[in-house]
Amino acid sequence: MSKIAKIELDGKVYEFPVVQGTENELAIDISKLRQETGYVTLDTGYKNTGATTSAITFLDGEEGILRYRGYPIEQLAESATFIEVAYLLIYGELPTQVQLDDFISSITKHTLVHEDMKQFFEAYPAQAHPMGVLSSMVCSLSTFYPESLDPNRSAEKKNRTILRLLAKLPTLAAWSYKNSMRHPFMYPKNEYDYVKNFLYMMFAMPTEDYKVDPVVVDALNKLLILHADHEQNCSTSTVRIVGSSQANLYASISAGISALWGPLHGGANQAVIEMLEKIHNDGGDVDKWVLKAKDKDDPFRLMGFGHRVYKNFDPRATIIKKAADDVLEKLKINDPLLDIAKKLEKYALEDEYFKSRSLYPNVDFYSGIIYKALGIPSEMFTVMFALGRLPGWIAQWKEMSEGGEPIGRPRQIYTGETTREYVPIAKRG
Repeated sequence: MSKIAKIELDGKVYEFPVVQGTENELAIDISKLRQETGYVTLDTGYKNTGATTSAITFLDGEEGILRYRGYPIEQLAESATFIEVAYLLIYGELPTQVQLDDFISSITKHTLVHEDMKQFFEAYPAQAHPMGVLSSMVCSLSTFYPESLDPNRSAEKKNRTILRLLAKLPTLAAWSYKNSMRHPFMYPKNEYDYVKNFLYMMFAMPTEDYKVDPVVVDALNKLLILHADHEQNCSTSTVRIVGSSQANLYASISAGISALWGPLHGGANQAVIEMLEKIHNDGGDVDKWVLKAKDKDDPFRLMGFGHRVYKNFDPRATIIKKAADDVLEKLKINDPLLDIAKKLEKYALEDEYFKSRSLYPNVDFYSGIIYKALGIPSEMFTVMFALGRLPGWIAQWKEMSEGGEPIGRPRQIYTGETTREYVPIAKRG
């Protein structure tokens, strides 16, 4: 028997259906609340509001569960490639070998960007933040592919837009870094796989051969998989609500990149490195800063510990910790910031204060360490996040656009002035 929620307003009882998801999540369907009662709900930040139904990602913060299309993140990170996971998220099933080969081939054909776009890069100052550059460049792709603007285009044309964006974002991301360094752009090498090609475009120079370490490729592959989707977070919700106006995919993803740019969202791993630098510049006394973190009257907070969604542990952090250890061991890097990070990790895993409050090292902590070890500057960390999140954004946009969802239009509760009469400027005191 279906459950019903009852709300009593002004002496009258209204009934609303209860919706149950496949993982037994429960929600009250209030889509007709205003129509039937004249009331709306107030949920600042949408912390208790389900804006949509989705078949892409399941997340249980209390139990530390993350699954893409039903597949546990642990299995995907261990056995799959990032491109396999991208296919899974976007099309709903893991690909066969034939489907995967065709998918890779289709992406490979579109890795180059139009030569005119190089002039856009050259117009940005060297100190331009790579996220601002990336967001602008992705949006500008719509001007090079005007067929993407038609909301009624065929499924084939829509899929071509998806393939183009998957192919070109690594090129644009790497070039945003090269531009900031005023280094020559490196064109993609299509004999390389997706991750290796990106690293080549990031770090190779025309003057010498560049060899990519397999341990680095494996670690980055895992990082991208772990970031590929995370349910209805700020940037994903932005992609869906922008796309609900029938804005093209490039514009929608550009908006998602801008949302991710915020320090409360995608900038967390950059904040980890900035915290480590702060501790190092103060003399590197980790004990002192741990005591500051424990002092409730001290505003200092450790970055990269705990998670607002995962209440006990971040399943992604368990996976990426090993990758971080492997990278540091293989590259033999001597960096005082990484030494500080390892000491903080030891505290978080062993100290009762941290354990009792579930202040475990999260994925942002370990990803920041890996990016630092690879020589990726902190300004590029959020770009790396965007590169990983792209398949999830595309999948969410595709699901929204094919599901017939209406344009997003949140309500508000007005708290401003009531009606006032206009006063001519000469009479305003």
